[in-house]
Amino acid sequence: MTMSKEAGWNFENSYARLPKSFFSSINPTPVRSPKLVILNHPLASSLGLNVQELQSEDGVAVLAGNEIPEGASPLAQAYAGHQFGHFNMLGDGRAVLLGEQISPQGERVDIQLKGPGRTPYSRGGDGRAALGPMLREYIISEAMYALGIPTTRSLAVVTTGEAVIRETDLPGAILTRVAASHLRVGTFQYVANWRTEELQVMADYAIKRHFPEVEADENRYLSLLQEVIKRQAELIAKWQLVGFIHGVMNTDNMTISGETIDYGPCAFMDAYDPETVFSSIDIRGRYAYGNQPNIGAWNLARFAETLLPLLHDNEEEALKLAQDKISEFIKLYHSNWLAGMRAKLGIFNEETEDEALINGLLSMMKEHRADYTNTFRALTLDSQSDTGLFGTPEFAKWHELWQARLGRQQESKASSNQLMRNSNPAIIPRNHRVEEALEAAVEQGDYSVMEQLLAVLSNPYVYSTEQTEYCTLSASTTPYRTFCGT
Repeated sequence: MTMSKEAGWNFENSYARLPKSFFSSINPTPVRSPKLVILNHPLASSLGLNVQELQSEDGVAVLAGNEIPEGASPLAQAYAGHQFGHFNMLGDGRAVLLGEQISPQGERVDIQLKGPGRTPYSRGGDGRAALGPMLREYIISEAMYALGIPTTRSLAVVTTGEAVIRETDLPGAILTRVAASHLRVGTFQYVANWRTEELQVMADYAIKRHFPEVEADENRYLSLLQEVIKRQAELIAKWQLVGFIHGVMNTDNMTISGETIDYGPCAFMDAYDPETVFSSIDIRGRYAYGNQPNIGAWNLARFAETLLPLLHDNEEEALKLAQDKISEFIKLYHSNWLAGMRAKLGIFNEETEDEALINGLLSMMKEHRADYTNTFRALTLDSQSDTGLFGTPEFAKWHELWQARLGRQQESKASSNQLMRNSNPAIIPRNHRVEEALEAAVEQGDYSVMEQLLAVLSNPYVYSTEQTEYCTLSASTTPYRTFCGT
């Protein structure tokens, strides 16, 4: 046991007090020679953790799973999920939940190790994780946080001193993930399919943990469904507004809390095209950029199905209640997206023609393969540098309509521009920049490229001169591909 008081660990274990069928108690498997690669100092401090202690030998031992901090109750969670539409029994095959850290502000978050060894739910090569995918999750999740998008976060990455066998031998690593919780749609699917008698226990736990304000509602389970729908509508709209493509929107990768989780084959769109897919295994484009809202609705319908026994004693009435709520998702998503797109164009109020104005720009962007992020950045800076789009007569006409639209609102031009700066990131984690950082770290042991990238990504809306070089596109003509690895 390490000295929790020195490190700042302050665990409670509400999930470990749930029915034993929801998890398996298991300790991480110790590794040979753990070494700290990166530690998230601001996150650690906000959680009440001692940065110096975490960097000590004892602290690294905890982050590697070699030591269990006092008060922790390690476990692997059971869940199920639709993977590319096919239902499977799953579970934490390469993750162990240490417990729930209570921060100085009273916030409760999960502390989970990814890659700490096999669990009862492991399949095939599960158990350990490779350095590259763990660093990718660290980079992208922290970039998402800086962009203002709900996400799990990364506290640390340690190397294990052991190889992970994939197509070749890769350096092993463990990531410490922080999440509001790891309750998933797939968690409810598991309980509804195999532990029906305990469904109410799980639903009550989710409400108490994430939506205590609905506990006294007449039908709190319907309120639970409504709140999850609301959060997912907001989340996926935020994804779309920055061109983020999750890549593997299986139901086990949709959280009840509304956080983005699992950064395996994710990437950011360059040239605007709703059909953009990066994942090597998504050969039919199920999780393409333009499909993400509809997949969100599909996943939420699966969540609603699990709650049917709790919604109403009458099956038909329960189904109607669920369908009515699910039907609201696309409207909620669209409302969030439209509000976000107005902000990206500096528009404060609402006019019925706004959607046509927005779609007109997107249509031109697709036709001219204009870069999504840089187009809005250029509009924000009033810099028409992308001659492929900005030099056309159709854009000139659109620009005139846009300026006229801005002139019909009370807010000043300066206020409009500030709204755009707050809504359009100057930079995103460009795919080639992420790969460059990972290659330097994994192949050469050089973490400076990643550290510099993280520093720049930490303030995406600042529009600094230091960001300029990170706005350039990849010179490669080879289509970018991502692979599951987390």
